[in-house]
Amino acid sequence: MKVILKETIQSLGIIGSEVSVADGYARNYLLPQGKAVEATEQNRKIIEQQRAKFELQIAKEKSLAQEMASKLEGVSCQIPAKVHEGERLYGSVTVRDIVTALKKQGIEVEKRQVLLSAPIKTVGTHKVPIRVYKDVEPEITVEIVPE
Repeated sequence: MKVILKETIQSLGIIGSEVSVADGYARNYLLPQGKAVEATEQNRKIIEQQRAKFELQIAKEKSLAQEMASKLEGVSCQIPAKVHEGERLYGSVTVRDIVTALKKQGIEVEKRQVLLSAPIKTVGTHKVPIRVYKDVEPEITVEIVPE
C-alpha cells in the first residue's frame, strides 16, 4: 500500500515522502496513529499545499541534528571491563554500556542511534558512530580499560 508520511519515521523516510509499505503495517499502525495518510490524489494535493510547512520542519530537525552532532563530535567515554588473558574481555561491551556511559556524562542518546556493528571484545580505543539524523553520523571515542 502506498502512503504519504505525515512525520519522519527513521526506518521509512522523511515527512511528506510517498512510500510503499505492507498493507497490515499501514492499516494497523501508520494510519490509526496519524503518522501517514493513504496516497490518493486528494491527499497528494493536500500534502503539496503543506509542503512549505514540511520543509520548515525538516530544516528544524536537521538543524537540531547538526547541533547534537557538534555536541557529540570528539566526545570520549571510558568503560571499565573485566579482562582476562591480556587484551580479551570476559564479556563484551554493548550498545547498552555505551548509552549508560554517555548518560553519566550528561549526553542523552537512544540505543537505536548507536551504530555498533558487533559488541566490543578487546581493550583499547574504538570509534563508534552515532546516527543523529539521516546522513548525520558523528563518531565518538569509546575507551575500554581494565578494571
